[in-house]
Amino acid sequence: MALYAIGDLHLSLAVNKSMEVFGPAWENYVNRIEESLARLTEEDTLILAGDTSWGMSLAEAEADFRFLDRFPGKKYLIKGNHDYWWTTAAKFHAFCSEKGLTTLELLHNNCYFYGDYALCGTRGWFLEEEQKPHNAKVLNREVGRLETSLAAAGDRPILCFLHYPPLYQGYRCPEILAMLEKYRVRQCCYGHLHGPTIRRRIEGEQGDMAFSLISADYLGFVPKKICD
Repeated sequence: MALYAIGDLHLSLAVNKSMEVFGPAWENYVNRIEESLARLTEEDTLILAGDTSWGMSLAEAEADFRFLDRFPGKKYLIKGNHDYWWTTAAKFHAFCSEKGLTTLELLHNNCYFYGDYALCGTRGWFLEEEQKPHNAKVLNREVGRLETSLAAAGDRPILCFLHYPPLYQGYRCPEILAMLEKYRVRQCCYGHLHGPTIRRRIEGEQGDMAFSLISADYLGFVPKKICD
């Protein structure tokens, strides 16, 4: 029994958008993902920290969901900036029920429990995405979603998963970081950084919190073990 996390799988089994065009780091990436997920057991839990599928709708993402669903263990999905298939939780659950997908859940405006830990998360906010000033409405919405998730943890120690990094070299999102500090988050894992931007990651202890980059290409497409 173990908790794992990985982000940015960018699966595209039903659409022509393979990540292999981005160079050797992505070569044969679907097979590499398959090999690593096949090592999971029914008792394991996997956090998928955004950008899971390139599908533009639930129908287009179905092949990617079926790919993930056939591996053992529970999977919790967080929204990424390229998850265009994302819809309401009710529609997602109805879709999974109709298609017989039994291992997938959304981590969004909620939290789940793993042993003594609370698993919390949301997409987050990323100023550098468009090189524009903060969009206050979008930022506040993400901060609110994060607080809803963190507050649901109660007194349990919190492991938080974001798609966007709340900090990296040359950038901090003070609103997100303040919320993590308010709820005394133990560890924060994030994705989104690829290629040259991986060099700007911040990992390890920052005050009382530990940070980890879990982008799939950074991890070599092998999920990071968070805890037993």
